[in-house]
Amino acid sequence: MSLTALLGVAGLSLPQLLIALIGMLVVLIVGRIVLKIAWRLVTIGVVVVGALLLLVQFGLL
Repeated sequence: MSLTALLGVAGLSLPQLLIALIGMLVVLIVGRIVLKIAWRLVTIGVVVVGALLLLVQFGLL
């Protein structure tokens, strides 16, 4: 089966397929950046809450 036949079955032309793949690439890159920031925020939150818990346990807060 040729590439043209496969694309015809999917209803996509080659430029449409390229645009769709570029769109997926952009979503993946943005998602990685957002997840990287989210992990940092979660890590900072855990450290802050842990420090506050220790301060409360020792009666310093």
